Amino acid sequence: MRIPRILAVVLAGGKGSRLGALTDHRVKPALPVGGTFRLIDVSLSNLVHSHISNVWLVQQYLPHTLNEHLANGRPWDLDRSHGGLQILPPFEGADGEGFAHGNSDSLYRQRHLIRDFDPDLVLVLSADHLYTINFLDVLDTHLAHDADLTMVVTEVSEDPSRFAVVQADSEGLVTGFDYKPERPQGQLVAGEMFLFDPDALLQALETLHEQNGQLEDYGHDLLPYFVEHHTVAAHRHDGYWKDLGTLTSYWQAHMQLLEGAGAVLDDPRWPILSAQPQLLPARIFAGADIANSMISAGSQVRGTVDRSVLGPNVTIAEGAVVRDSVLLDGVQVGAGVVLDQVIVDTGASITAGSYGRRGAITLLDRFGAVDSTEDLA
Repeated sequence: MRIPRILAVVLAGGKGSRLGALTDHRVKPALPVGGTFRLIDVSLSNLVHSHISNVWLVQQYLPHTLNEHLANGRPWDLDRSHGGLQILPPFEGADGEGFAHGNSDSLYRQRHLIRDFDPDLVLVLSADHLYTINFLDVLDTHLAHDADLTMVVTEVSEDPSRFAVVQADSEGLVTGFDYKPERPQGQLVAGEMFLFDPDALLQALETLHEQNGQLEDYGHDLLPYFVEHHTVAAHRHDGYWKDLGTLTSYWQAHMQLLEGAGAVLDDPRWPILSAQPQLLPARIFAGADIANSMISAGSQVRGTVDRSVLGPNVTIAEGAVVRDSVLLDGVQVGAGVVLDQVIVDTGASITAGSYGRRGAITLLDRFGAVDSTEDLA
């Protein structure tokens, strides 16, 4: 079967304000995941393993924090003469284009480029989630239903009111869509992976812009419009999926990795590709006590580390205790410090004190100060 010419549009420009200091100095897709990866690696790896090589990445907030890592698409074999990875920054145009006000608006501002590219299908992704999916399976669902839009949906066990809640009939067609409802009807949510017919997408963007004058997030305008006016199919994703939009979900995703119940990042048949730094292996000194943890290259451990994820170049001094925590790149933990249920931002130096374990996640910023706490759901 010929694979249709699919254009993937990855929306990677959101600020991620619910993550506090973690996104004060980086865009959310640049967040470290599993020690050595970045969140954007997940989206790009799923695309290339699904044989989708025309990838546009739409940027806005702090794009420089992501561009060095992207390396022109080289780690994913997307640095090509034809197709490959293209970076779409905000731009000022004759029609008044500028900074977008939401993801629907982001798509609207790229409408001329999409039309000129003339794809068979447009796959729109958020870069905020952990999951593994073969998008060719989504294509099969789309073709089987002759759909104008196929949205990937998944069941969640947590409160669905912070997601887009979907209702689908026995034939697999979407019959209802509620964006962040106060009283959600069920636990089925949209996973922010959408496969569009390009003509239907462009027509909807033009119509909504003409009607409303300003587009926002697609949960508010574009997706409800499709459910009302078009054939929308639901592709059920039964594997792991997690939105890393809060401190709690970010911490939980790492604890699930350690438990073996989270995202699969080490499947040799579906590897997560990344521009990882070239560093010496981690050094574990005599007297160190490590259990149930992930220790990244360049780290040095002399103290106690239990059920934690340490990024590259982290230093744990003798007498320090790190438990149930996530430490990002270059963190230094001094002698006698106790970290329990804590996230520590890149480059922080913690020289004294005990933090965490109050039924909440404690975030220490890059200066070692408490930035915020978030109660565990």
